[in-house]
Amino acid sequence: MPRTSKGSRLWKRPARRKNGRIVAASVWIIKDGGKHIATGCLAEPSGKRPPAEAERALATYIADKYQPPRKTLDVDVIDIADVLSIYRQDNRDRQASPKKFDGRIERLNEFFGGKMLGEINSALCAAYVKARGNSGGARRDLEDLRAAIRHHARENLHHAVIHVTLPEKGGPRERWLTREEAARLIWTCWRARETQTVHRGPLKGQKIETDKRPLRHIARFLLIGMYTGTRAGAIASASPERDEGRSFVDLDRGIFYRLAEGKRATNKRQPPVPIPGRLLAHMRRWVRRGVVRSHFVEWNGQPVKSVKTGFATAVRLSGLSLKEGKISPHTLRHTAATWLMQRRADPWQASGFLGMSVKVLLDTYGHHHPDYMREAAAAITSKDRKQNVSVVETVVDLEKHLARKP
Repeated sequence: MPRTSKGSRLWKRPARRKNGRIVAASVWIIKDGGKHIATGCLAEPSGKRPPAEAERALATYIADKYQPPRKTLDVDVIDIADVLSIYRQDNRDRQASPKKFDGRIERLNEFFGGKMLGEINSALCAAYVKARGNSGGARRDLEDLRAAIRHHARENLHHAVIHVTLPEKGGPRERWLTREEAARLIWTCWRARETQTVHRGPLKGQKIETDKRPLRHIARFLLIGMYTGTRAGAIASASPERDEGRSFVDLDRGIFYRLAEGKRATNKRQPPVPIPGRLLAHMRRWVRRGVVRSHFVEWNGQPVKSVKTGFATAVRLSGLSLKEGKISPHTLRHTAATWLMQRRADPWQASGFLGMSVKVLLDTYGHHHPDYMREAAAAITSKDRKQNVSVVETVVDLEKHLARKP
């Protein structure tokens, strides 16, 4: 009689030895019947409990393996976890950042999993916002829940109308850099030197500067971001060579094709944009001198996926004030939009250049325009203008004037 399956579980595989030497370290793996799936987690010789990373790997494996029912059911018997699972399976590959998407789905599942779809109401959504502790983050998570429910309905897996109540949107974050702040940040990145601690000799323990310049790739990132208002992901994938997954920079025609090759357009528009002359000259020089290879933002000759760490270091070293708000890579987009308005750029052209709607541009950045409501401000203190006088009134007044003459 066959044994009953124990299901998917973690197993500490012992180290493998050959001729008395360890040829394979002890690791935690997932056992599922006759299959062994690596978790990437080494096992401590005396450790009996798996590390948190291995537990997460098992949870992800089980979630991926699970196939929720795909048939029309009443909302009172549909687990919200199944709704989220179907949405994740069908839409994960379309996400700009699959890891962040997974994180949001996991947070939703921890709270809503086990509850039925028909239980969703404003009180339950408010409870999630309170548990999340961050209104902005909770709103983004609940937007995914709403999208998952709509996807479930489009697949004809339920027919009832389910409303997800979102918290109010927070105010727009407008921290932008003045031109003096921008120059200071760029020069900080360009001049910064790597600091190393001496471990031997008479200078042991002291920190010395080397000739390495660890932040120059951030300087290039800053220039591209400030002069084009492009989002961080498109800057990181910007390349002088057209290839899959790259945002092509045509240095001959001076056009930046921000949407990466092979990527689908999303609501975060990334239209092609002409490169400002000053920036184009920089980019051509970087390529001509071999400063960049395959991408305009590289670290040790390799493209970077994120500049958050280097960017934060640059902000700290520059000593820029954070009283008006945090300075992040997205601040460069705010900066570009603000500068365009300050220089009286046409709103229609500026919005197209930035890849945002005219409404968003004017609502968020319009007050930076020198002509913003100037006519209204002038009109409220101006003297009342005389109304146009009719020809008849003019003739009558003239006759009265002549009649008074001696």
